[in-house]
Amino acid sequence: MPLIAVRDLYKQYATPQRVVRALSGISFVLAEGGLCAIVGPSGSGKSTLLGLLGGLDSPTSGEVHVGPFALHRMSPAQRTRFRAARVGFVFQSSNLVPVLTAAENVALPLTLLRLSARERSLKVDTLLHELGLREVAHHRPAELSGGQQQRVGIARALVTAPALVLADEPTAHLDSRTGRDVMDVLQSMHRGRSTTFIFSTHDPAVESIADERIALRDGMIMPTSRGCKNHGDTPQHLGP
Repeated sequence: MPLIAVRDLYKQYATPQRVVRALSGISFVLAEGGLCAIVGPSGSGKSTLLGLLGGLDSPTSGEVHVGPFALHRMSPAQRTRFRAARVGFVFQSSNLVPVLTAAENVALPLTLLRLSARERSLKVDTLLHELGLREVAHHRPAELSGGQQQRVGIARALVTAPALVLADEPTAHLDSRTGRDVMDVLQSMHRGRSTTFIFSTHDPAVESIADERIALRDGMIMPTSRGCKNHGDTPQHLGP
């Protein structure tokens, strides 16, 4: 059973000058628990695809299934609930709330779940320890290095134990050494979990760690994609 099935997916944006076609009829399936890189030049549709897989947006047409959930049929409110329970996001810059401590930033996604204060604290502390951040738990983002900020962002993405983690250019604003350290952390977090990790990247070093690869150009999947069924393959229907 694949975790993700996309069929004949289109996304268009209207501008005052023209209609921009960000994705043009792409289809693919990805297995649960994989580590997948979405690659391609700027403007190829990578961020658009991540947003659709995470329920941040709805397609112009086509289908997006994540497990039993048909995102293309959901209302905005339903997609919000889906994201809160099923998806973790890692951004180019850490997007941490500057007035909150590292621990408070990690705990933010848990506020949408019905957990006791003790349960929230235990989950946050466990992840901060696993990521080597316990000593800076009470530091604010301005007091952290770029690598520490991104690791806090990774902890925030994982704290709800999501089925899917989406990372949009997670090393883009880091130097090469710090970027490698962050990807080592992502790989480590991926091992031993059933969580599926999908990240967009321009970085060949980041791309090299993926076991699956979706190459986009002009909103279409290129033949150099690997490890995923694409193009003419028809995704299995995964539910309503």
